[in-house]
Amino acid sequence: MADQQKFLDTIKTGYSFKGDSAKIGVAILDGQPVAGADILLPLKTMNRHGLIAGATGTGKTKTLQVLAEVLSDNSVPVLLMDIKGDLSGIAAAGSANDKINERYQHLGMSYQPAAYPVELLSLSDQPGVRLRATVSEFGPVLLSKILGLNDTQAGIVAMIFKWCDDSQLPLVDLKDFTKVLQYVSNEGKAELEKDYGKISTSSTGTILRKVIELQQQGADVFFGEKSFEVDDLMRISDDGRGVISVLRVTDLQDRPKLFSTFMLQLLAELYASCPEEGDMDKPKLVLFIDEAHLIFQEASEALLQQIETIIKLIRSKGVGIFFCTQNPMDVPAAVLGQLGLKVQHALRAFTAADRKVIKQTAENYPETEFYDTDALLTGLGIGEALVTMLNEKGIPTPLVHTLLVAPRSRMDILSDEEINALVSNSKLVKKYNQVVDSESAYEMLTAKLQEAAGVKEAEEGKKTSRSQKEEKSILEEMLDSSAARQVGRTAANVITRSLLGALGLGGRSSKKRSLW
Repeated sequence: MADQQKFLDTIKTGYSFKGDSAKIGVAILDGQPVAGADILLPLKTMNRHGLIAGATGTGKTKTLQVLAEVLSDNSVPVLLMDIKGDLSGIAAAGSANDKINERYQHLGMSYQPAAYPVELLSLSDQPGVRLRATVSEFGPVLLSKILGLNDTQAGIVAMIFKWCDDSQLPLVDLKDFTKVLQYVSNEGKAELEKDYGKISTSSTGTILRKVIELQQQGADVFFGEKSFEVDDLMRISDDGRGVISVLRVTDLQDRPKLFSTFMLQLLAELYASCPEEGDMDKPKLVLFIDEAHLIFQEASEALLQQIETIIKLIRSKGVGIFFCTQNPMDVPAAVLGQLGLKVQHALRAFTAADRKVIKQTAENYPETEFYDTDALLTGLGIGEALVTMLNEKGIPTPLVHTLLVAPRSRMDILSDEEINALVSNSKLVKKYNQVVDSESAYEMLTAKLQEAAGVKEAEEGKKTSRSQKEEKSILEEMLDSSAARQVGRTAANVITRSLLGALGLGGRSSKKRSLW
């Protein structure tokens, strides 16, 4: 038996913070919750990013839900990437049952169901606020990365963006970019090369094929107007709670290119638009990515590099990013090392490879005299986790086996009727879901080519008419000249002789008859 008083003192010292904090659970020792050993979450360090890991069915998604509720209660806006489609229930109040009541007795708390202010977002035609961005806003660098272009091809894309800017050709959607690629490969090649340098038709052909591949994954629904403003992710509801934006991307699991495109643009836009804040009392926005292993498994190298860069830099902008995944080893080491809060649910040891992963996972957590971490990782119950985080000085707190708070919102999804009601009352839906098809590069270049074709056709018509007139004039002059008249008479005589000869009336025969 471990020294319970020593354990209690360690927990109280390690989880006491200056500034605002919220209770997320109670410490467990020797399989029993310890009264008074509250596990608090310091809001000040929630921009230091985090990890929620665990095998399927161990409760990690519910932990994500709890953290979102805690942040919302403390006026911090939240963005949830709902890849499985099971987080919409946060908009409805939960309901108590025997298990929840028993858990809250151990926690020394009373269960109070609550519905949270939620905005449903979508990248496709699902109900919710449509998220879009223009190609121009996405920029040549990110577009080249997501298309997987080499340096030469990326240089051509940058050249095309520059030419479009100088020519006042807005690049709104992929249709615009495709039209420009076709134009600079054919009719406009000389125009572009005159001021911007040589371009290779084979390179533009490769870029075009990459764009078509992106379109086949449904990217046309993402690129366009009206562009989503990231400030609308950082809203506070009328009752003072942070708005929880739930981006449902259940239909993107088999379209990694589109999801990577969105992630790149969102992270870049957040970083570019948010000013430097330094150390804040609480973050301006916290982003949770559920089932993050799907992202890292399918992500392009460009996305991984972008995430690493953003993770390292965006903390000072007051934005926190949390990854929810099945295994900590799914997250690249460079990213994992930047995550301050770690909530580790149970792992399964069915194979030798699983046991190896558990050993590696245990080595990523602080050493503790109160637990056998390796053994505990496979013995955690549902809704229990090993927790460690950073205090306000950036020092990791003691690793603790925690009985976590259960969500106060619904631990299930909304019905179709509830979703439709939520969407119909959304001000952002009215703002962003109107179809906008303004005049952009596609329409401008199409009109330019049609105008050029019309001018060419008119010139060819004039040329043909002028040629016909010239031919007629020459013929008339020839017929009016004496030489022409002589030729005409000679031709007439030849014809007459031929006819007379055929009739036996030729001039020579007549002459011979007169001589005799």
